[in-house]
Amino acid sequence: MAQDKTDAVDTVIDKDTTTPSMRTIAMPADTNPAGDIFGGWILSQMDLAGGSHAYYIAQGRVSTVAVTGMQFHLPVYVGDEVSCYCATHRIGTTSITVLVETWVRRRRLEQAVKVTEGLFTFVALDERGEPRPVRDLDGELNRTNHE
Repeated sequence: MAQDKTDAVDTVIDKDTTTPSMRTIAMPADTNPAGDIFGGWILSQMDLAGGSHAYYIAQGRVSTVAVTGMQFHLPVYVGDEVSCYCATHRIGTTSITVLVETWVRRRRLEQAVKVTEGLFTFVALDERGEPRPVRDLDGELNRTNHE
């Protein structure tokens, strides 16, 4: 399927200089019938990491509204150290799109490998749970990249 240029991922994460938004260990309770870590568990970890990143950018409550471009490159195994790295891809009027990459370090190996990546879109919410404008980190309303 051809990808529209406006949807192309041009955000890059340098995991060597970026602090992971989340790190955990894949456990036996999270496996599928084949014994690999269930993809839904990985997706939920990525959603948690992306939500934490978006919360910081939005300076408040956010909710997931879309996951696009999700790719599973390699399986995750029991005992793998799972790290999710995030970068802001786009800030709209009320939304934040976050690139989330998941890397694992296999047991007894030092080298990390990228296993999944995807774009997670979150909407900023007010105290009533209604969409609200995203504010820049200095508190000003975001006035670029309007939706």
